[in-house]
Amino acid sequence: MPSANDLKTGQALALDDGLFQIVEHTHTKPGKGKAFVKMKLKNLDGGGVVERTFRPDENVERAIIDRRQHQYLYRDDLGFHFMDNQTYSQLSLPAEAVGNASDYLSEGMIALLPMYDGRPISVDLPASVELTVTAAEPGVKGDRVSGATKPITLETGLVIQAPLFVEPGDVVKVDTRTGEYMTRAT
Repeated sequence: MPSANDLKTGQALALDDGLFQIVEHTHTKPGKGKAFVKMKLKNLDGGGVVERTFRPDENVERAIIDRRQHQYLYRDDLGFHFMDNQTYSQLSLPAEAVGNASDYLSEGMIALLPMYDGRPISVDLPASVELTVTAAEPGVKGDRVSGATKPITLETGLVIQAPLFVEPGDVVKVDTRTGEYMTRAT
């Protein structure tokens, strides 16, 4: 097991109270007293962020996270169903584990599922996805130059702001980190 001083941002830890990912890692040597390592940790099971302090020589168990490509199949009462692209086995995730990624999942889409001890933790999406517009109010003619926006509804049910020229049936690129319209896809 590595010591707390050897860890880096982005690594995962298996602590007594759950599975965590290091968001921030700082080694501090105060003027008086012993050095310590302060970390901001994101709970991979619950999603909350906590701060922890460790001694530099304290051993911490690293968690090995395996990220596998899965194809999103469908959603039903049991949750969101995915298929592993290598083994073709299917698994379902509850809505709590999927979180905000559900706003961007369309059938047939490829997503990365971080796995720990054979169980999926969450859903990692690409930086942007292409979704079809299902509903949009018509733009006002002559007002297309001002940079005005209107609400549009995407195939997943997500409502975002887009330029006035976007119409139902268009395919748009959406940033999954911010939920903002990026461009029309061709």
